[in-house]
Amino acid sequence: MSSRGMADAGRDEVGRRVLGAWDAFLAQAGAVDLQRGTRLPGWRAHEVCVHLGVWPDHAALAGLTAGARSGGTGRAADPDAVNAQVTAAHRDASREEVLAAVRAARQATERYLTDEPAELDTAPTVSTVGRLPMLSVVLGQAYELAVHGLDLVSAGAPAPPAEVLQSGLAALADVTGALASAGGITAGAALVTPDGGWAFAADDAGWTVRRLAPGEVPGTAVEAAADLLLDAASGRVNPVVALARRRLRVHQLAGLLQLAPIVQSAPGIPGGPVLQLAARTLDSTGGLLGRMRRG
Repeated sequence: MSSRGMADAGRDEVGRRVLGAWDAFLAQAGAVDLQRGTRLPGWRAHEVCVHLGVWPDHAALAGLTAGARSGGTGRAADPDAVNAQVTAAHRDASREEVLAAVRAARQATERYLTDEPAELDTAPTVSTVGRLPMLSVVLGQAYELAVHGLDLVSAGAPAPPAEVLQSGLAALADVTGALASAGGITAGAALVTPDGGWAFAADDAGWTVRRLAPGEVPGTAVEAAADLLLDAASGRVNPVVALARRRLRVHQLAGLLQLAPIVQSAPGIPGGPVLQLAARTLDSTGGLLGRMRRG
């Protein structure tokens, strides 16, 4: 297959999606009281924003870019430990400082897209879930921003735009396809919403990602509203409960089970709770019809 998913779509497409997600998140952050609690235990809107920002002691994208330049070697940092460290260090930062740090993160992404050589886009770097092409890691921010945008809603922020949620799902499909390919898995699946969705197909040579039209359900798929798909993928919502309440549907569950081994190699991956659902459902004689994790 020798494809590299959304990295093959190029900087214009990825940049449009990820910078749009940053702009939407900044609008949400600017509209919410950062001292308000969120649905994440122990995290105010302040902590949600702090850990996404660029600080003198925390510049995630710069480290990932350096990793891509050096060949994508090394070990991934523990995201929970990093998050705990940065949020503790900047617990008392002012609202102005926090929003400036988030704007700096958006600017760092824009600088990468503008200044770094194009050949770096397909170079591997070590992300928190494994080795991924650099441009896939950049797009991965759209997933994180969509999920954390939904977190801010629980603190009183306006909802993220529908296109931001779709960009988050594109990133989720891309990462899952990349990890399937890295694991030598030949399989694919779709993330389907009423507004369309995204499908990926992987083999040991690479993976592809494509946009789906509304109503298109190509084989193995997980179907729900976009916000629910993101909440289930991130562990904010229990997919078992959503399935039992018919808010989430799985098509061709056996096909989804082919992807479940990814969770063993990358237990914290986006989408892990849904893949675990597939494994548990097919492993249960009676069926399951009748981790909250900071990203």
